Amino acid sequence: MLVRCAQWEDGLVTTHDPEAVDTLSWIQDWYASQCDGDWEHGYGICVETLDNPGWSVKINLTDTDLQDEPFESVKIERSKNNWVHCRTEEGFWKGWGGPNNLEEVLLSFRQWVEMVNSA
Repeated sequence: MLVRCAQWEDGLVTTHDPEAVDTLSWIQDWYASQCDGDWEHGYGICVETLDNPGWSVKINLTDTDLQDEPFESVKIERSKNNWVHCRTEEGFWKGWGGPNNLEEVLLSFRQWVEMVNSA
């Protein structure tokens, strides 16, 4: 699915946009840009499922341009299976979401990276 993200007061809003770069390709490109022969041996990205059900994303920020950047936590509760929580802690960007919110979790990370890079 191709999407464009817009910020709303209470969280992220996704809309279909055929011209947008899809989120999976974007995260792959971001990961590849961190790989320098060393970083990828000790750090990386972990995507897992949760038993409640949902998704968990953990991105190591060590030795990236993001490691010292502030991130405003995200907490969106739409329903039992439609939710997103994201924060940074202990050198990681962490995101969780409901069973159909994986892309929105990744979009939260993408928006933050793009905001930091545009500053």
